[in-house]
Amino acid sequence: MTTALAELKTVALVNTLRSCQLFTGLPLTDLQQIAAVTVLKSLEKDQYLFHEGDAAMGFYVVQRGAVNVHRVNAAGKEQIIHIFRTGDSFAEVALASAAGYPADARALEPTQVLLVQKEGVLALLKRQPELALRMLGSMSSHLRVLVGQLEDLTLKDVETRLANWLVKRCPNPQSENPVNVELKMTKRVLAAELGTVSETFSRTLAKFREQKLLMVKGRTVKVLSPKRLAELLRKNLGE
Repeated sequence: MTTALAELKTVALVNTLRSCQLFTGLPLTDLQQIAAVTVLKSLEKDQYLFHEGDAAMGFYVVQRGAVNVHRVNAAGKEQIIHIFRTGDSFAEVALASAAGYPADARALEPTQVLLVQKEGVLALLKRQPELALRMLGSMSSHLRVLVGQLEDLTLKDVETRLANWLVKRCPNPQSENPVNVELKMTKRVLAAELGTVSETFSRTLAKFREQKLLMVKGRTVKVLSPKRLAELLRKNLGE
């Protein structure tokens, strides 16, 4: 019975690892080796996975739930770096540095993550160089996200940032047909990602509603005319 349970746990770990872009295409034997150095961790809502400066035990893959990776500035304001969800990997930088984690990580909801332990995976990388290349690709992807977010935060005001965020999620920004944008996070979390507070974010949404640019129902934002919103964005950017 114990052996059967262990096998089921390994299968579950392998299936989660396979769903992660970092490990796409790896043969079963490699996934099993990674699973052998992987530990499952459960988090309650608002529970911290690690804090900035904590010793890096390895990197993580989200099995279910969502993890908010963020920094806190000198004024005590939280700035979200990224929200990681099912199938995402994060904190891979821990493998390449002796320093601790560079940010805080907190569960936004009941969450399960896989900890791919540092010592075990480093030994594996020495035997599997192609896996190291995959990890470099994943870290580059995270860097592109951060650079994009930095560009967004340099936009002059919350109205421009929100318009930019919505336009990026419209398949055709020149279309006049309505587009539904599903929010995968709370409005409070999105406000933090845009570098503002809930009250300012809500006022900006209300302003867009008054201008007949969008409608909001629950976590669905209907952009009534992507073209008009894109025109507002260009005007705000002085283009």
